[in-house]
Amino acid sequence: MSGLLEKKKFDKIRLDDPFFNSLKEDYPGFDVWFNKKKDEEAYITYENGEIQGFLYLKREKGLLDDVTPVIEGEVILKIGTFKINPHGTRLGERFIKKALDYALSIKAELCYVTIFEKHTALVLLLERYGFSRQGSKPSNNELVLVKNMKILTGDILDDYPLINTKGNGKFLLSIYPQYHTNMFPDSILHTENLNILEDVSYTNSIHKVYVCRMKGVSEAARGDVFAIYRTKTEGQNAEYTSVVSSICVVEEIRKQTSFTDFEQFFNYATTYSIFDRKDLQYWYEKGGCFTIKMTYNAALSKRLIRKKLIEEIGLDRNAYPGFVRLTDEQFNRILKEGEVLEGIVVD
Repeated sequence: MSGLLEKKKFDKIRLDDPFFNSLKEDYPGFDVWFNKKKDEEAYITYENGEIQGFLYLKREKGLLDDVTPVIEGEVILKIGTFKINPHGTRLGERFIKKALDYALSIKAELCYVTIFEKHTALVLLLERYGFSRQGSKPSNNELVLVKNMKILTGDILDDYPLINTKGNGKFLLSIYPQYHTNMFPDSILHTENLNILEDVSYTNSIHKVYVCRMKGVSEAARGDVFAIYRTKTEGQNAEYTSVVSSICVVEEIRKQTSFTDFEQFFNYATTYSIFDRKDLQYWYEKGGCFTIKMTYNAALSKRLIRKKLIEEIGLDRNAYPGFVRLTDEQFNRILKEGEVLEGIVVD
């Protein structure tokens, strides 16, 4: 199924798929290793029946002395095998998010990967999200890239997916249902069909751009945190179908007037936006709009319906629902009640 990231046992994955040819060339004995893993699982995605991405994660602990310098920790996540066929849809970002989500779920202190330096694009992608070169693997001269999952650097991308809430604003940002799930694929509702997910940039990317004209948006700044609020399902009651689903961190908010013309506006927004040229032309001609660029940091394990937000979290029923400032207490309650992974917030 194109666009769907699946978890499958090794013995259900075709080793003779052409996707694995380069791995067999790079790693002598890859076939033997693969077959030994028959009862373990990997994340995989397909397009037209052919594998496009593969991610194997392994939990480790203690002293790892097959790399130089050694790595040590109580809980360590190794990205054991990670390969994608690049085809312009930012699939690599989606797999990195999955790996880091898993690292948080097992409360890993460190996350590391060994990779040949020739895979330049993948090395740069990992470095963009906080992996740093910390040595090599003597047996085959692979690079060793390590990410600390417990320490904040103050840089939004280096720290990703960790969130620094101290001193930063918290807001509720509304997203229409027709845009929501393909922007935030890990936040798909139980009532939605997985077939709506697509292998496209705005679905796979860690970064999201949303365009709106909601009042108050200009109050937010880099580092502020958004609770994403999926508005009601058409024809149904907002009390039960409007939900908070995700947590994002603001990278940049720009007024329409900061762009010299529509083409500049389009080129900026289209990179990570679900809106097509026609949509963006509509917003631009309407005037007074904002572009919100943000990172997709977490999906709530339990979606919080509007009724709960009002009656238990304390949101004002009569407040403008498009963009709402949250108190620290309200935001922390959303994290707790939504069962967001522990360790993602560091303050």
